[in-house]
Amino acid sequence: MSLALSRPEPRPERLTAHEARQRLEHERNSRLTQLNAIEEAEHGTADHFVTAQKDSVRRVMKEIDAAFARIDDGSYGTCTDCSRPIPPERLEILPHARCCVACQRRTA
Repeated sequence: MSLALSRPEPRPERLTAHEARQRLEHERNSRLTQLNAIEEAEHGTADHFVTAQKDSVRRVMKEIDAAFARIDDGSYGTCTDCSRPIPPERLEILPHARCCVACQRRTA
């Protein structure tokens, strides 16, 4: 009995601008939905936890906008700290990533 192992298709070195824009649009839409849900649930309360959640979502949305700007200027997918390519797997998970994992760890 032989098992045929399927080999994964090779991944591209970088995401295309179109793919990056699609991922960022999806991320932005998800964050907008999240922000709307938080605001609807808030009902005028001055809860510090809710305020922190909204601030966090808004911060991510600014990162998403910055990623769109990096697509436009051609620097998307390049680490802002070390100038090396950010692995496509990282950009699939976190499409608005500015840094590679190693640089992110150094700044965290």
